[in-house]
Amino acid sequence: MLEYSALIAAGEAAGFQHVAPLKVSTIELRQEVRDMCAANSCGKYDKNWSCPPGCGSLEDLRQQVAGYTEGILVQSVGELEDEMDGEAMMETERRHKANFYRFLDELLPQYPGLLALGAGCCTQCKACTYPDAPCRFPKRRVSSMEAYGMLVLQICKDNGMRYYYGPCTISYTSCFLLK
Repeated sequence: MLEYSALIAAGEAAGFQHVAPLKVSTIELRQEVRDMCAANSCGKYDKNWSCPPGCGSLEDLRQQVAGYTEGILVQSVGELEDEMDGEAMMETERRHKANFYRFLDELLPQYPGLLALGAGCCTQCKACTYPDAPCRFPKRRVSSMEAYGMLVLQICKDNGMRYYYGPCTISYTSCFLLK
């Protein structure tokens, strides 16, 4: 059993505004979420090892997730001047990803088999090698919760974490599955 109070404190120390235990039993990998990825609104579908189809089939990902029993959710929330404040959205995402990798580096020695799922596609490299060459940094490559077929809103709800913080806010949510 994980010591959640210590993990929550460590997540907060890493810079996340919200940290909560994640019941892996609440995770459902859904085809309709993967179908949203295939719509390619972000422009990364079939262009990045961390995104579908490069990150694996839904069945492969289900088998991978099935090996975990516990986890932790982390979240960053940003304030926007208005609902079109792209600069604040990007700054919140940048801060979330920096905190995410800092926390990942802290967790890896204790949980070497962890599965880290972030927000948005992997940004470790300026240009991804997909599909022409293997990933340059497979141990640092991070898929998003959505790439795995997770409906983030539902996972937050099922684990007592808010997803929406009101008008002129944006939240980025990630998780770490631990053994």
